[in-house]
Amino acid sequence: MRIYWFSGLLLLCTVTACTLSSLFTDEKISYNQHIRPIFNTKCITCHGGIKQSGKFSLLFREEALAKAKSGKYAIIPGDADNSGLVKRLLTDDPELRMPQEHPPLSADEIKLIKTWINQGADWEDHWAYIRPDRHLQPPDVDDAAGIDAFVRDRLNKEGLNPSPEADKATLLRRVSLDLTGLPPTPEQAAGFLADNSPDAYPKLVDQLMRSPQFGERWASLWLDLARYADSKGYEKDLERSIWLYRDWVIKALNRDMPFDEFTVKQLAGDLLPAPDPKTADELLIATAFHRNTMSNDEGGTNDEEFRNMALIDRVSTTWEVWQGTTMACVQCHSHPYDPIRHADFYRFMAYFNNTRDKDLYNEKPKLYTFRPEHEQRVNKLMAWIKAQPATKPYLSHSQQGGLGQQRQALLSALGYRRIEAEDFDSTSRHIELFNNQTTIMQTTEGAFVAYENVDMTGVTQISYNYTTSFTSFLELHLDRPDGPLLSRLKILPAQEGDPASWGSWKTFRTMTTPVKPATGLHTIVVVFRKDKEFRSDLVHLDWIELGVANAPIQRDKALRDSVLQLAQIPAISTPVMLERPASRKRTAHVFIRGNWLTKGSVVTPAIPGFLVQNSTGQTNRLDMARWLVSPQNPLTARVMVNRFWEQLFGIGLVETLEDFGTMGAKPSHPELLDWLAVQFQDEYKWSVKKLLRSMVLSETYRQSAKTTPELLEKDPRNLLLARGPRVRLSAEQIRDQALAVSGLLNTELYGPSVRPFNPADRGWENEKPENRHRRALYTFWQRTNPFPSMVTFDSPQRNVCVSRRVRTNTPLQALTTLNDTVYTEAARHLAQLMNKSGRTIPDKIAAGYRRIMFRQPAPAKLVLLEKLYADALPPRRKPSPAPDPNALALVANALLNLDETLTK
Repeated sequence: MRIYWFSGLLLLCTVTACTLSSLFTDEKISYNQHIRPIFNTKCITCHGGIKQSGKFSLLFREEALAKAKSGKYAIIPGDADNSGLVKRLLTDDPELRMPQEHPPLSADEIKLIKTWINQGADWEDHWAYIRPDRHLQPPDVDDAAGIDAFVRDRLNKEGLNPSPEADKATLLRRVSLDLTGLPPTPEQAAGFLADNSPDAYPKLVDQLMRSPQFGERWASLWLDLARYADSKGYEKDLERSIWLYRDWVIKALNRDMPFDEFTVKQLAGDLLPAPDPKTADELLIATAFHRNTMSNDEGGTNDEEFRNMALIDRVSTTWEVWQGTTMACVQCHSHPYDPIRHADFYRFMAYFNNTRDKDLYNEKPKLYTFRPEHEQRVNKLMAWIKAQPATKPYLSHSQQGGLGQQRQALLSALGYRRIEAEDFDSTSRHIELFNNQTTIMQTTEGAFVAYENVDMTGVTQISYNYTTSFTSFLELHLDRPDGPLLSRLKILPAQEGDPASWGSWKTFRTMTTPVKPATGLHTIVVVFRKDKEFRSDLVHLDWIELGVANAPIQRDKALRDSVLQLAQIPAISTPVMLERPASRKRTAHVFIRGNWLTKGSVVTPAIPGFLVQNSTGQTNRLDMARWLVSPQNPLTARVMVNRFWEQLFGIGLVETLEDFGTMGAKPSHPELLDWLAVQFQDEYKWSVKKLLRSMVLSETYRQSAKTTPELLEKDPRNLLLARGPRVRLSAEQIRDQALAVSGLLNTELYGPSVRPFNPADRGWENEKPENRHRRALYTFWQRTNPFPSMVTFDSPQRNVCVSRRVRTNTPLQALTTLNDTVYTEAARHLAQLMNKSGRTIPDKIAAGYRRIMFRQPAPAKLVLLEKLYADALPPRRKPSPAPDPNALALVANALLNLDETLTK
């Protein structure tokens, strides 16, 4: 549970306290406005979701009006004098007076509570849980429309005026950084600054939204929410191939995929019908959203424990991303402030409980896809193989799913049933991975690895490709480690000599043994049996292959050669979500105090009751995902509109992006938030681009960010929006801007994550030179070793969902932009561009400034930069007319470090 305190909240409390005494007994008391803040701050800690002292809770109306432990009613609607709550507030006995061990409530607060009870103790739903008014219209004020009408109306009430529009250069840079994450290109800047037509700015906005960089910029926001990383987390933090999901997000945003579709595909794409194999693959890649959960590969961990940890994370992430609700605390008890019961958490978790993933080393289930150049080869080979007469009886097995699934089914049907080591499902805590091979470790009773859903029809032999320095036994069992024994093989050392001299054990040996017949799909279990006592590392398995009697590939050499070629084409493996069959559906329980080992009552999938009266229609993940973006859900559109607003204006209409609950910040412009939410759903049909366009075209967004003493006094944080946004750029934008203005940026789209030079990890400098200057979005994201300069500028580790990045201001940030390799490289290249522009040193410096800010530097600033250049010159006996590259690079570095450069 996260609790935040804000100056705005303190101001609200002060204002509320000042107005309490002005309320009269005949004035209707609002529970939300007057009573809930008192209960939440003074009472609910002991009388709510976590604790119910005296069996009295103020979290739900039915609980508050029920009898307490004493057998009496704490609240009697219409009768405050006889209500136990009021008596306990007024008593002089320190043992009885509430709140205990805290200052008493003020006379005005008690008077409010009494009046509220006498008026009937009416409860109100929290504002965020009430659906927005779909007929709400902007106020009629000052000829303003849409967003501007709501903002102008509020400013008028506060006695403030909006600021004038920002100059063209400032607006150009602001909107380009906001929509694409990059400064405008020189061509874009020249075109816009020379265009004096009334629609110059809207044309610029549309041009930026058509840019492929649009998807990259907004994907950065979403990847924080999705806790995207290229590693698994925890102690080992091994690499994870999931970059295709990142690319899917970029493409979806560039295509302006409606947000409701964007939601459903990520949460339940595997349950949607797919008209063709390509679509089937894309739907599965989208579900990798919830495969970004961490998995624990450390030896000795329990897979079921960390499977449940992943499920708990999925519940919390889903609620934070789409509902702006903190759910982590409900894992252990009812929500302390919001009407969410303990069992609601596990009813919702039941939607995810039936997925096939289970914290395995190999991260199954996976989707296997191919790069375009490899995809062509796969299609060509499969077409040739299918055209052969020997394959005709087997084609029915390979028509379903995407290309990777079809390839695997065809290979299996033709008799090629090789299981690579990374494909093994570990059901033993004694299995390790060694150089991408499965390592069977020594235990008292032996050890085993298991592989599910293996077609054993026609299998007559099994071959092991392994390395070991010892003589031992490998057994093949059916379905269980103690199941029917199909084969037993005595394996010999892979090579002669002292095992200590083998290095990384790269010499492998293949041995084959007959297998007893079995039919159909089974779990096969490879069990190790030791021959005698010896070291712990026993056997490294590279692959096993099941030999099928009379298989087509054994009868036709040309066919076998083609099948082997097909099998060896590398595939991209992406962890995805898949549902278990109904016959193997898991039973969901409440975890007592959040402990997965202490199971309480059985629960079925359901939406928490405070948001829906009857959730019997939402029985699976697809139903749940569709409900999230349905008109009946009061939160999703509000939460997402607020996220996009925060990215543009620096602070959300609700400051607590992650918490729309009763302890979150109140909206600064509640009617504007609701109007935008309805527009997003109804008018824009969930189009993110239309929503963002409406925001950046508004007069509110286009205001100058310059402030005045009056504005600083009345509204220091710009909550009232009387001026334009002024915030520091994100970690990615700071890096990308430096690369862009220096001409170094590699704008290549998509592909595996890259490793630019990283002072903290010398292995990263081995990256291909062309990848050193890719956009920051593509930097390899290692959870336990995040990219240093990104962390310095407040990027998260992404172990969990992050709604809001904090903005800090530390000396390390200046040290980074002054000294980090990428910024010194950018400064040198910027200096080279400056040297080619203009004839004099002042001209060259001004050209560098214009390349970043798109306007001329002020004369006083230019003088200071000239002085910096002069001070950096080395002492010479004779003056040199040629510009000094090192001094010019120092000035370029200073330009990249200006406050206005690092700020939007």
